[in-house]
Amino acid sequence: MNLILAVAETASHFPVSFTAVYVVGFIAAVTLGSIAWYNSKRPPGWEGKERPDVVPKVETKEE
Repeated sequence: MNLILAVAETASHFPVSFTAVYVVGFIAAVTLGSIAWYNSKRPPGWEGKERPDVVPKVETKEE
């Protein structure tokens, strides 16, 4: 009986590792999406703007 209560008590805690996976995944998606957006063709009004120094230049076959 004590074993069941001990398992139930530990199972009720918030799953930190599960949440950490979502947080790291979200940060990675935002970072990769931002790099892809900056390397895409410029939307109207952004043609003359300079690329931020943080964003790497990705060479494509069109260039």
